[in-house]
Amino acid sequence: MSGLTEGLILPAKDLPHLAEYIQLAIAPVFLLAGLGAFLNVCAGRLARIVDRARRVEERILSTRGSEHDRLVDEVRLLDWRIRTVNAAIFSTVLAALLISAVVILMFAAFLTSVPLGIPIAILFIAAMFATGTGFAIFLHETRIASRSVRIRNAILEHQAED
Repeated sequence: MSGLTEGLILPAKDLPHLAEYIQLAIAPVFLLAGLGAFLNVCAGRLARIVDRARRVEERILSTRGSEHDRLVDEVRLLDWRIRTVNAAIFSTVLAALLISAVVILMFAAFLTSVPLGIPIAILFIAAMFATGTGFAIFLHETRIASRSVRIRNAILEHQAED
């Protein structure tokens, strides 16, 4: 073997330890997959909010009076919801980056024999905090969205002409 590849191959005695580290890394990797799915939900929600905001913006300039005021209020609310979903996305992406750092440090600890347990634990705690924050922000946005859906009396009381 050449000197370059000699250090890349693990001795047979280290393989059981490597297998153990891989098993330990699987849970954070599954967490990454879950965060990815949640980010997909957030991105879809953000796209729908942006689409609605664009449709409302087009109508604002052609309206007057109470209808204009209602549309301006709606676009302001949509703008706030966009910022809120973006905050949830930011927090969730931060969590994913922290989980990635956990996995990297786990393998770095194995390869270098440097005790990195405390930094790994701190990063994992920070990742859980960021995950919970992202979920809480998302929950808040969904509550605001559901409270903002109001069917106007003009629609509820509309009578079809014969």
